[in-house]
Amino acid sequence: MPKHYGQACPVAKSLELVGERWTLLLIRDLLGGPRRFQDFHASLPGIAPTLLSERLKVMEEHGVVTRRFYSEHPPRAEYVLTEKGRELGFVIGALASWGARHVHRETSVVSGDCGHEVELRYFCPTCSKRVRGSSVTVRRRRGARKTRRS
Repeated sequence: MPKHYGQACPVAKSLELVGERWTLLLIRDLLGGPRRFQDFHASLPGIAPTLLSERLKVMEEHGVVTRRFYSEHPPRAEYVLTEKGRELGFVIGALASWGARHVHRETSVVSGDCGHEVELRYFCPTCSKRVRGSSVTVRRRRGARKTRRS
């Protein structure tokens, strides 16, 4: 059962979808390409089959993953990230970068091309400039309707 924080905040609303245990690790694995149910068991020891099914179902309902059948008899499916799901790659990268700096210091996030460490930055495409993180804020879009609190 997903948590509902009851806050009109994009962080809280995002966590209601991807903040449950295992969900971001499933997305991390799917960033490498399609995965079958048994692939998740190999890469995520300890996840119960019912919980795995539940997480995949919620992600499918919210358009983060799609299920493709590769066998009709017996029915077998693989899971693939949608465009919406692939955008979470930035979130996974940010968590990996933060974790490598502060929690799991024996690792680093590097470019697959040159092998150098990479950094995540804010960038304004309209101004074509980097933006200081301290100047970034969240605000309601113009014309956006107020949403009810859950």
